[in-house]
Amino acid sequence: MARSSTAGANGQVANGAAVSLEDAKALVLAAIGELVEDGKAEWRRMATGEFELRLISGEVFLLGEIGVTRVA
Repeated sequence: MARSSTAGANGQVANGAAVSLEDAKALVLAAIGELVEDGKAEWRRMATGEFELRLISGEVFLLGEIGVTRVA
């Protein structure tokens, strides 16, 4: 049976090691931060508290508390 990515306290990373959801979130934010530092993306905080991430290739994402939504 398929399991939701939010079910349970742990997720999986590519090497198969268990990682907490908070640690996974921190890893994703660090990777996004590198994109911004390298000039490959820009981000800004919206009035809703979400972050808008714009990649130089044109994609736009909303980074919410528990998910990411592609908007363009």
